[in-house]
Amino acid sequence: MGITADIVIIVVAALMGALIAQRLKQPLIVGYIFAGIVLGSISGVIRDSHEIELLAEIGVALLLFALGLEFSLSELKPVRKIALLGTPIQIGLTILFGFWIATLFGWPAAKAIWCGALISLSSTMVTLKILMGRGLLGTLSGRVMIGMLIVQDLAVIPMMIILPQISNPGAGLPLLAMAVLKSMIFLVVMFYLGTWLLPRLLAYVAQWNSRELFILSITAIGLGIGYATYQFGLSFAFGAFVAGMVLSESDYGHQALSEIVPLRDIFGLLFFTSVGMLLDPAYLLGNWQQIIGLLLLIGLAKGLLFGLLSRLFGYVNIVPLAVGLGLFQVGEFSFVLARVGLKSEAIDQNLYSLVLSLSVLSMIITPFATALAAPLYRLRKRFYQPEPLQTKNIPATGLRDHIIIAGGGRVGQYIAHVLKRLQVPFVLVEINHQRMLECKEAGFPVIFGDMSQQPALEEAKAAEAKLLLITTPSVVVAQAIVKHTHRLHPGLHIVARADGAKQMQELYKAGVYMTVLPEMEAGLEIARQALLHLEVPVTAIQEYTDDVRRRLYAPIYDGSRDYHLLAKLDNLKELLEISWVELSAASPLATKSIAEAAIRTHTGASVVGVIHGKSFHPNPDPLHTLESGDLVAVVGSQAQRNAFRQLAGANEQASPALPTRSLSS
Repeated sequence: MGITADIVIIVVAALMGALIAQRLKQPLIVGYIFAGIVLGSISGVIRDSHEIELLAEIGVALLLFALGLEFSLSELKPVRKIALLGTPIQIGLTILFGFWIATLFGWPAAKAIWCGALISLSSTMVTLKILMGRGLLGTLSGRVMIGMLIVQDLAVIPMMIILPQISNPGAGLPLLAMAVLKSMIFLVVMFYLGTWLLPRLLAYVAQWNSRELFILSITAIGLGIGYATYQFGLSFAFGAFVAGMVLSESDYGHQALSEIVPLRDIFGLLFFTSVGMLLDPAYLLGNWQQIIGLLLLIGLAKGLLFGLLSRLFGYVNIVPLAVGLGLFQVGEFSFVLARVGLKSEAIDQNLYSLVLSLSVLSMIITPFATALAAPLYRLRKRFYQPEPLQTKNIPATGLRDHIIIAGGGRVGQYIAHVLKRLQVPFVLVEINHQRMLECKEAGFPVIFGDMSQQPALEEAKAAEAKLLLITTPSVVVAQAIVKHTHRLHPGLHIVARADGAKQMQELYKAGVYMTVLPEMEAGLEIARQALLHLEVPVTAIQEYTDDVRRRLYAPIYDGSRDYHLLAKLDNLKELLEISWVELSAASPLATKSIAEAAIRTHTGASVVGVIHGKSFHPNPDPLHTLESGDLVAVVGSQAQRNAFRQLAGANEQASPALPTRSLSS
């Protein structure tokens, strides 16, 4: 069966490894890598490992495609300084460190530079998998790591061009300039043409309501653009990542992400298993002392460097510790880069095997190391006072029975204005320094910190709060906030903002009490204003908007007493509702009093209001005389109101049919 049999064997072995890892409460990638090591050590089981490695490259591309869908450039703004400035510093210093280590072994300068470059890269796939699995993707430390990893991945492109040309610098510079030019052209084409073309293509596909066709389109876009980028002379994975970034700004970004995740995980399985298969047990056993020593030295140096850079760029509390423990490893792009060096004969097989061993072992250790961040931080707090968060306008009496607003942007500040006017105690938590200053100038109590981290939760007194409002549009950030808040205060009700039905469902799964859809609310208000302009009765408008909200937000109350109460009230509304009827000049009720017309006797309905000209008469007296042109409000069941319309010889005031499903669908 050839490669088909190889894939079946890998999937079954990975399943066994994943089950063992799950049983031991470890990340599944540890099981995948160990399964690959076992398969690689048994000769003849996998006949064509090279083909498996090629399939694994699709896993890298799909993961970066999903990463692009998950994170837009706007969401990385809070960490742009450390990503764009700190990462090049980290790469440069790590290369110098690797160069120094290599010279201790007596390696030549060119090989020493290769060594430094290979250990400078961290693992995007491992880090991303761990962050996703533990719900830390939306935390500040998670965003710092992802921002730095993205820049590292981009740095692979010039490395692949420059490093093979170290022995001939004159030839390398023109190639580098060409690569930079190609990258700029590709980015311009993607962000200007892609933002116009790709959303329209998905809109065309989506109208067929075929999930299979939508998944196929998403996969073709991600891998197709990646392949086109490869043909253009750039990285296959880089093209897939940029494609995801472009699609993330469209209306189909969240749906595309949810559909691509299963496919990404399957190819990711092939990637991690193939990584384990590449490990040479004989080389590892023969050089284990050197490998372990280098692993400890490199891991310690990189971890300290990442932690120090995080601290220098203003990140405090647990962030430097989490970043250092999360990015110390040697990444998957290191042996991708090592293959280039081996193919160009710039490095030998010995260095390739060394880097591969360091990469695989550090990937295996990473899940265990990252799990130490929280306990080490708690231990550190026992001996050292944690860095205080910057706070402004906090009441002298402290915070208790208050509302926490996560996010001090426009939405958060609007809420704060209302709560301040009503004298409701609240506090804003904002991670953007400029927005924090805006909240401070407005006189709002504000904390400068990350709501998804324990220090900010403790400073905001989440354990003593009555309600948490999450204003960020990012579902990943909101999920992280919900998870960490409920650890501190499990019963706290949380209201979050969602950008669509898919996000709303994800937030409910995370434990959110209620979600709000700003676009839907804006659409309802615009529709309400339009109907008022068309002189549609206010009661009809209110009935329509209430129905839309009830249909959309009904899942909130599923299984709860409130929901059943609403259902009962809705049934009562059908039995007891107000209708407005206009009396024409020919109406038999004109010039008669309510008592003379015997409305209640003949119809069962009751008159509760009369509008005559510009005058409104609530609960009119039985002696009140009805006149032509009056608008009469009657209350009763549907049959009773219909009987009154027949008695009045008039039709209910005309109003356009209102589509009760259009906005909720």
